[in-house]
Amino acid sequence: MGLRVTAPRVAVLRTVAEHPHSDADRIAAHVRDELGSVSTQAVYDVLKACVGNGLLRRIEPAGSPARYETRIGDNHHHLVCRACGTVVDIDCVVGAAPCLTPSDDHGFVVDEAEVTFWGLCPSCREN
Repeated sequence: MGLRVTAPRVAVLRTVAEHPHSDADRIAAHVRDELGSVSTQAVYDVLKACVGNGLLRRIEPAGSPARYETRIGDNHHHLVCRACGTVVDIDCVVGAAPCLTPSDDHGFVVDEAEVTFWGLCPSCREN
């Protein structure tokens, strides 16, 4: 069973598409600009439903709130600026998931590896 189409869901999906790697508070602010009064909890509920139904991907860079993106189903990773927190997508050079093979899988069937690269973005490097 799929999700019903609602104004908050459409607004959240549009916001994440237009502002990838945004956190829930930033998404909520954009949704409020578009729809008016929408609670932060409603936005969290929409994000959870969209992630659960494979419409969005949730990423959690260390030391940062969860971020959301529409780029799902491919094998890409992220580059995070240590200074300002900007997140950008990096295509995996291996191509096929999980792209890394653990030395001992302990009986798990590994289907994904999450890689985060860290550094300074061009703007922060100049400052």
